[in-house]
Amino acid sequence: MTGILLALVPMIAWGSIIFVSSKIGGDANQQTLGMTFGAFIFALIVFVVHRPTIDLKTIIIGLVGGALWALGQNGQFNAAKFMGVSVAGPLSSGSQLVVGSLIGVLAFGEWTKPIQYLLGFIAIIVLVVGFYYSSKRDPNAAAAPQHHDLGKGLRSLTYSTFGYVMYTVLFNNLAEKLFHVKIDTLTVILPMSVGMMIGAWAIAGGKIKIEPVVFKNIPVGLMWGVGNVFMLLAAAEAGLAIAFSFSQLGVIISTIGGILFLGEKKTKLEMRYVVIGIALFIVGALLLAVVKVQ
Repeated sequence: MTGILLALVPMIAWGSIIFVSSKIGGDANQQTLGMTFGAFIFALIVFVVHRPTIDLKTIIIGLVGGALWALGQNGQFNAAKFMGVSVAGPLSSGSQLVVGSLIGVLAFGEWTKPIQYLLGFIAIIVLVVGFYYSSKRDPNAAAAPQHHDLGKGLRSLTYSTFGYVMYTVLFNNLAEKLFHVKIDTLTVILPMSVGMMIGAWAIAGGKIKIEPVVFKNIPVGLMWGVGNVFMLLAAAEAGLAIAFSFSQLGVIISTIGGILFLGEKKTKLEMRYVVIGIALFIVGALLLAVVKVQ
């Protein structure tokens, strides 16, 4: 029970990032850079308190992982601009779960038992159906707002998912298999935060308007850092599979936040679609958690 309670913190913290930053404002590049500033401040505090020993391999992996994360976050912010937070949030979380799981089983053989394949593919099907309902519109609704562009949103989610999944694969699989480095969150968080800032700047081509809104997004980076620490604590108590799956349920927070706090309009039929989509994501995420502990 303690582990599950701890896992609720990253769920809330990470699930709130996309709608809190959208509420603060700024373009995707400004949001990403401001968030990385906050992450760097948090990482410095962790470094001073924890005083980890960092070797060159960990620094390099952290820098690369941070840049990949920045790509993922920038794409998610862009997707929110084009699709709305209540659509982009579920699609982003669900795509990470599906693609991450497929890479895990196909590239790294993470599923070894028949029951894992059965439950795993059921989970993936459930998540894909959840995609469908999360993005489904009411055919009788008024035309979408001018800024709504599903095509651009899906393209943004494509590179966002690539960045997020590759950063996860690098830390959870490649670091140990290729470089013989076991990643510890409290140790890698500082070089990772530096990689995040470099990545955010590079993705924007070095052209980011440093306006007050950039610094207003710093607390969002602090939220990300708090989520990381509690994810580590939850994994120690309940196991990584449970902690990670619960953290992905932050989709509930982002969806509700987009509708309630950002004023994203939904018809009654679309609200039903949203509820169905969220329910399917919850079932899919929990099934994947079961697969991991088999």
